Amino acid sequence: MIKKMVWNDEAVEGIIGSLLRAGVLIAATVVALGGFIYLVRHGGAPADYAVFRGEPDDLRHTSGIMKQVLGGRSRGIIQFGLILLIATPVVRVAFSAVAFAFEKDHLYIAITLIVLTILLYSLLGSHA
Repeated sequence: MIKKMVWNDEAVEGIIGSLLRAGVLIAATVVALGGFIYLVRHGGAPADYAVFRGEPDDLRHTSGIMKQVLGGRSRGIIQFGLILLIATPVVRVAFSAVAFAFEKDHLYIAITLIVLTILLYSLLGSHA
């Protein structure tokens, strides 16, 4: 027999806590993997701190990062881990909106969707 999910505050808080823990652990694991690969490949290279060099263009956009990840490039894997870390609270807000919808709490649905819209705009739509 399948047990029906109860959408009360305690259950939602437990799910959100697990979601945040999992997101941070997955992101940390991906960054650590990328860091390990980077150290294996470039650990012996001398550091040059005289000139600042930012990230190359292909590591500034999601499509470039994904190409780097699929190619097994360490810096792309590290960047992907950081994207996962940034995405974790965004997913938490989106889940909260769903939870409020199940609880039929219209005020909090509206507030949460406004917050989600602001987060997504700040991450995706403000390249001006």
